[in-house]
Parts: sequence; C-alpha cells; structure tokens
Amino acid sequence: MTNKEIAQHFRQLGQLMELHGENPFKIRSYQSAYRNLRAYEQPLAELSAEEISSIKGVGKAISGKIQELLEAGQMATLEKYRDKTPAGIQEMLNIKGFGPKKIMTVWEGLGVESVGELLYAVNENRLVELKGFGAKTQEELRKKLEYYQKSRNRYHYAAIEAEAQNLLDAIKTVLPEVPVDFCGAIRRKAVVIDEIEILVGQPDAAETLVDKDLLKGLKATGAAQTTTEAEVPVKIYTCDPESFGSRLFELTASDAFLEAVTEQVPAEAWGSEAEEPAVFNILKLPYIEPELREQAWAVDLAHNNNLPDLITEADIKGIVHAHTTYSDGANTLREMAEYAKAQGFAYLGLTDHSKSAFYANGLKPERVFEQMEEVDALNQELAPFRIFKGIESDILNDGSLDYEEEVLKAFDFIIASVHSNLRMDEDKATKRLITAIENPYTTMLGHPTGRLLLSRPGYPIDHQKVLDACAANGVSVEINAHPYRLDLDWTWVPYALEKGIMLSINPDAHSTSGMHDIRYGVLAGRKGGLSAAECLNTLDAEGFAAAIAKS
Repeated sequence: MTNKEIAQHFRQLGQLMELHGENPFKIRSYQSAYRNLRAYEQPLAELSAEEISSIKGVGKAISGKIQELLEAGQMATLEKYRDKTPAGIQEMLNIKGFGPKKIMTVWEGLGVESVGELLYAVNENRLVELKGFGAKTQEELRKKLEYYQKSRNRYHYAAIEAEAQNLLDAIKTVLPEVPVDFCGAIRRKAVVIDEIEILVGQPDAAETLVDKDLLKGLKATGAAQTTTEAEVPVKIYTCDPESFGSRLFELTASDAFLEAVTEQVPAEAWGSEAEEPAVFNILKLPYIEPELREQAWAVDLAHNNNLPDLITEADIKGIVHAHTTYSDGANTLREMAEYAKAQGFAYLGLTDHSKSAFYANGLKPERVFEQMEEVDALNQELAPFRIFKGIESDILNDGSLDYEEEVLKAFDFIIASVHSNLRMDEDKATKRLITAIENPYTTMLGHPTGRLLLSRPGYPIDHQKVLDACAANGVSVEINAHPYRLDLDWTWVPYALEKGIMLSINPDAHSTSGMHDIRYGVLAGRKGGLSAAECLNTLDAEGFAAAIAKS
C-alpha cells in the first residue's frame, strides 16, 4: 500500500466522522495525518512503528492505524463508519466543493442517498429550502454533479447528445464530400450509452481528423478511439464509401437485431452497398428506423409489413405532468402556462405534489382549491389554451391516494406515483401499485418503478401484473420523459400497447425549460414502437378532456 493510498484512508475517515458529527479534535488529527502522509517521501511500509509515530502529525494512535492498514489492508475504525454510511453518501464525498456538512444536510433533509438522486433533487429545485443552500449554491452544485456524472464512463443520452452532434457536424465540415453518420447505441437513441460511435466513409479519415485537431490520442483497435474535450469516449470507424451503407447498417444494429437479420439473409449478400436503404431492399424488408434496431421483434414486424408509424415530437399536443411554485417547481403557474402556450402546445396538465410530499412543499387541501381558482382565472384569460386541474398524488404505503374523496373528485385528472418507501420487495411494490390503479380516481400511473438511470434502480415490480391492472381499470401509463427516469422503460411499451393501454409522454417539468424533455420521452416511446394514436397527449384539448373524463 503506497503512502498516498494510506493517506486517503485517513482522509475518508475524517470526512465520515465529520459527516456523523464526531469529535472535531479527532477529525482534525486525521485530516492532518492525510496531508502529512501523502507528502511523505519514504515508503511507510519500510518503516518501523516507532519511526512512523515520529512523523509530524502522526503519533502513537495514528501509527497503530497505519500498522493495521499495512498488515490487514483495512482499518477497523474506518470500516465502522463505512458500514453505517450508505455507499451513495460515501460517493458524494468525492465531489469537489461538496463537503460533509452539506452532504449530511441533504441526506437528513431530503433522504437523498446517491449522486443521481441528489442531481434529480437539484433539478427539481428541492435544495433551496434547506439550511445553507440557496438558488446560487444549488446551481453551482448542479454543475459539479453533472461533471461528476460525466466522469463515470456511462452517460444519459441527453447528457451528451449536443456534444456528439457538434463533433459529427465538425467532421462533416472537415470532410464535406464524405458520408458520415452516427452508429451504434447513440444512433439507436439508447437511453444510456458508453461512447459516441461515428462511421466515416473514407479509409484514412482518422489521420485527417487528427491533423485537423478534431481527434486526439488515437489507438488502432479496429476503430480509432479518442475522447471529446469533455472526456467522453469516442470511437471512429472508417470504410470505403462504396460500402458505407452496409457498414452503417451493421454497426448500428444490436447483436440481437443483427442475428435475427442474418438468420434470413447472410451478411455477404449485403456487404457492399453505398446507401443503407439498399441493404433493406436486399433483405426484402421495409426500412426500419434505427431506434427499433435494438431487439429482434422489429424484424418480425417488418417481415409482416406491420411496422408502426412512430410518434414524433410534433405529434405532442399538450404538456402533462408539470410542477409550479405551488410545490417544488421553479416557475409560477402563470409562467408555466404561458410558456407552454408560446411553445405551441394546446394545454397544460398541472400536477403539483400532494400533501404527503412534505419534501416538495406538497399541497394541503386549502392550497389545492386556491390553485384551482387561479387555474379558472387563467383559463379565461388564455383561452383557447387550457389548463387541466391535476395532481401528482403520492401513493401511500397501503396503495391509497393522498387526499380524502371530496378533494380527489375535484381534480380533472390524477397521476398516481410512488415517492416514498422505495425499498419494497416485488410483491409489496406490485400490490401497492395495483391498489392505487384500482382507485376510481386514478387516471394515470406515474413513473412506475421510481428508477433514476445510472443512479437508482427501480423498486422491483411485476410489470405484467401492473400493466394488466392498468388495462383492466382504464388507467393510462406515463413514460416519464425526464432523461434520468424514462420510466415506463421502453422495453415494456410493446406489452402495454398489446393490452390496449394508452401511454402518455410526460416531461415531469419542474421549470419551463423542463418541458423540452418531451424529446427524450418521444425517443424512448419510439424504441418501444409507440405511434401517435397510442399516446394520450397527442390528443387535442377536447380529446384529452374526453379521455380523462370520469365515467
């Protein structure tokens, strides 16, 4: 164990002790040991216990802990604090400028236990009410968290989409006569990707791009590997322009999709086509959109001429699932409504948090009716644009909704979502959701598993039972379009559609800018084969009102 590795153990011990409010004197001694040990040149492993204890800032007690590390590879005191601190909280200690006191504040105040949950809370404007936080501090933390997330080698599609597009455009500018396109997971619009993959139809393109300072650090391993300026991995494939279409088809397809295709027609038959549509002609298949090339079922649909007409952003007529300053949103009701209208949407489905969501300033009944009065006034002013009176009702532990019946019946629609007690087993979580689905006031099931991509797995549910219950009770299901959620997962979209369930692509917007997350929900819906006719908020305001009307 090197001196720096030993020092790092004392650094973490000091941080964890500060996190738990331990003796400041001991904390300072461990912090001092960290600074002195990491700068000490002679290897500690070569010193006696007496020699170690004589090092400035060490002493007998710390020397004993160093001996533990050298002999056993761990330190009992540190392990004690690690055991009582969630792994996600420990990980937060790696975020520069976000110290133990602030970590403890969000842990105790919001119940946040992972970096992803913290970033989601920041994006929902939840930190501004905590002691020691304000809008500026929250925004600075958001930037730090996003940087940290990017450094962990897996990426939300939304996090690198713009950077990837900039790189693609730059390559096209340098090589204007050369065919260039995304391939791999990024072309399939996967919700999480590991790298940016680009195909260039010129064999020596990598060298050209290096000469133009677009790429750096190339390694030849079947493709040129490099990174963007923000250190996102990039893989550049090259080929002859005459085979660009065939290579693009091959590199875009998932293994499962490619296997299903080659069972019918071997790759040799379409191995040298300049344009990708020509490959589909050889395969005797209609063109399959890249988003659908993730699983084999799309090939079966294509063979049966049954490919869906995939939904587009332009098909979305209304913003459903939006929060305002009544709960934890960053913009007022008026601002959210006026912005939605200015973006060309016909309606806003208002869904602030319900009363049990104390962490999000959930609405007590009197505030619900106060908000409804403002909605009535704005509807008169903004007509024909319409605001629908909704709520995102917490699903309580027993599956009930979060208001008495006289309040529930006042809403135009209700999104029922789980926000608390996420550590359920599959049976309990499934029963809890089904109970809420069977409530006659539930219009829509929100983010069914509560997952946060790359940060928090969803609680386990029996998707088939939950979706069957939605179908039986006429409850629609949300595809939460926030790029950290995208829940319902796209892999369950085909089953939901088979059951006749209407899906709704909802941005879960906590600000005006959050409405634009609709894009990522649309991309997820497309991966599952969703068409406009099967999406609730592609209806106009009158159609949406009819669809959510209580029987």
